[in-house]
Amino acid sequence: MTAHAEGDRPGDASHTYDNVTCPFCGLLCDDLQVTRTGSTLKVSNGCPRAAAGFQRPLPPAKPLVGEKEVSLEEAVRAAAGLIRAAKLPLYGGMASDVAGARAVMAIADRTCGVVDHALSEGQYRNFRVVQTSGWIMSTLTETRNRADLILVVGTDVHKLHGRFFDRVVTNPHTMFEDLARKRTVIFIGEGLDTSAATGPRIEEVITLPVAKDRIPDVLAAISARVRGHPIPPPEASAAPPAKRGGLLSALLPGSKSAAATPVHEIAGVKFADIEAVAERCKKAKYGVMVWAPPALSMPQADLTVHLMTEIVRELNVHTRFAGLSLGGNEGAPTAASTCTWQTGFPLRVSFANGTPEYDSYRYNISRMLTDGEGDLLLWVASIGTDIGLPQTKLPTIVLGTPGVRLAQPPSVFIPVGTPGIDHAGQMVRCDNVVSLPLKNLGRSQLPRAADVLAAIEAAL
Repeated sequence: MTAHAEGDRPGDASHTYDNVTCPFCGLLCDDLQVTRTGSTLKVSNGCPRAAAGFQRPLPPAKPLVGEKEVSLEEAVRAAAGLIRAAKLPLYGGMASDVAGARAVMAIADRTCGVVDHALSEGQYRNFRVVQTSGWIMSTLTETRNRADLILVVGTDVHKLHGRFFDRVVTNPHTMFEDLARKRTVIFIGEGLDTSAATGPRIEEVITLPVAKDRIPDVLAAISARVRGHPIPPPEASAAPPAKRGGLLSALLPGSKSAAATPVHEIAGVKFADIEAVAERCKKAKYGVMVWAPPALSMPQADLTVHLMTEIVRELNVHTRFAGLSLGGNEGAPTAASTCTWQTGFPLRVSFANGTPEYDSYRYNISRMLTDGEGDLLLWVASIGTDIGLPQTKLPTIVLGTPGVRLAQPPSVFIPVGTPGIDHAGQMVRCDNVVSLPLKNLGRSQLPRAADVLAAIEAAL
C-alpha cells in the first residue's frame, strides 16, 4: 500500500511538475505548475482553492483504533471486524478518485451495503431532470470555443470555480477563430460576483438582480417570451404577486387579483429587461446556460433545473443552445459516474438484497443516519477537509486525509493520501465527458484509499 514510485519521495530535492491536474474542484484544471520541496508544495498558478488544497500543511497522522495508535495492518483488521459484524453497512463520503470509487463499490457489493456520496443532494437537482425529461448539454471545451452568449443562473461561479472565467469565458484562445470572437455574459441572481467577466473577448455584461427564491419566476417569464407568449397576458393585473406564487399571479390568464395599473415587472425585474434577454437568447449563434447544482439551494431546486433545460430545449427551435452544469467538488462526478458504470444507476444504491437496487430517497445516507437506519458507517474523505465524518451514533470507520473534520472520534481512523498529490489516479470532470489523469507529486507516503479498501475487503 505504498503511494509512490521510486525516486519520487518527499525527501527528494526540489522538483517542479508541469501540467498538473487539480483535484479540488469539478473543473479539474490541468495546467497547474507545482513545485515540491521536501513535503511542501507551492502552486505557481491556479485559483485560491487550488493553492489552499495543494499548499495545506499536512499534519502528522497515524492509524487509530479508538484513540490508540496502531499499525496500518491492525487498523485494517479492526475495520474488517466492524464490517463483518454489520448487517447494513453504509459507505458514504466517497471523496476519492476512480480507483477509490471502484473500491467502495466492490466492498459494498461484497458486504450488502449502501453507497452514496456526501454531496449527492446537490447532484440530484440534476439527476431528477435527466431521469424525467433529458437535456441538451455542452462541455467546458465547447463553451470556450463556440459560445457567444453565456447565461449564469443563480450561481456565484467565480467563488465556486475560481478559474472558470479565465479558462472558459475570457480565454483568448479558441479552436475556431471565426466563432465567438466576442461574447455577452448575462448574470441572473442577486449578489453574484461579476468581476471576472472582463477582457477583450467580453462584449457586454448584463445583470438581472433577482433574489434566489424568485429566480424561477424570472426564468418562467423568459421561457414565456422564448415561446412567443406575451408577459404579462392581457388579463394580468397589477396586484402584488404572492410570495411563492409571484409568477403565477402575474401571468396566469383570468387572475382574480385585479388592479388598475398594469404589471411592469416580476421579482423586481422589468419586463423590458426580460424581453431583451429572451431576444438575445434567440439571436445567439451558440448560447450556454450555466449553473452549479450546489448553489441552487431554493426549495424544489430540481424544478428550477428542469425549467432551465426546457428553455434550452425551446431555444433550439430558433438557434443552437445548451446547458452546462458545474459543481462536482470532492470527486462527486467521479463517484456518480463509477456507480453508473458498474450498476447502471446513479448514486444511492443498495446491495442489501444481493443485487444493485436504486432508490434516491431510501438510500440517501444522510437521511438514513438521521432516521437511525444502518448499523455501521464507513466514510471516505481523501480530497479536502470539509466533508468529514458527520454526527452519528453508529460505529464509524474513516479513511481520510490528515486534518479532515470529524464530528466525533471514529471507531477506526486510517489516514490516506490525496489523489493528484500523494498518488496518481483519474477523476471525472464536472461536464462528465472526460476523465483526467492525476499526478503523484510525492508529498507523502500515505496509502491510496483504494488500496486500504482492498485490504479491508481481503480481510473480511
